[in-house]
Amino acid sequence: MSRIGKIPISIPEGVKVQVAGPEVKVIGPKGEINLTLNQRILVKVEDKIIKIDVPSHNNRNDRALWGLGRQLVSNAVDGVSKGFEKRLEIQGVGFKAALQGVNLQLNIGFSHPVIFTPPQGISLAIEKNAIVISGVDKQVVGETAAEIRRLKPPEPYKGKGIKYSDEIVRRKAGKVVKAAGAK
Repeated sequence: MSRIGKIPISIPEGVKVQVAGPEVKVIGPKGEINLTLNQRILVKVEDKIIKIDVPSHNNRNDRALWGLGRQLVSNAVDGVSKGFEKRLEIQGVGFKAALQGVNLQLNIGFSHPVIFTPPQGISLAIEKNAIVISGVDKQVVGETAAEIRRLKPPEPYKGKGIKYSDEIVRRKAGKVVKAAGAK
């Protein structure tokens, strides 16, 4: 049996879940998410609890889909009730970020400012040297954070670049210069 798949999901106040075959629609105070699950995943809503099941508990592929389906529905319920957030930090002399409407303008050591347009449903905020990415879909929030980080990843010598707030950048020692005249 799937250890993750068999855990029921409780529905918080203000969240509605509608199931129509493999389609699951989750509506909450922060927004709405539409999921299309695999045909073999069975979703049942009973008294503020969502239960996920599969036809065969002995089939290896069904067990994998079971845990995946449960986690996708759980993330959708969490997203529409609480939302998801990722934080990125900008480090480097002269590196800065600013918002131009919904777009993000980054000055990160190139000869020109970099303009990043977020996908639909994602909001960006700037707090000192940090970029806060928030939204209801966990996958889209994570992918947006990865795209912004990919613009200027942290380098190992001075640590300049864009990194996750909980990321640890391993630093390397620089070149060691020998004394003049030594052989």
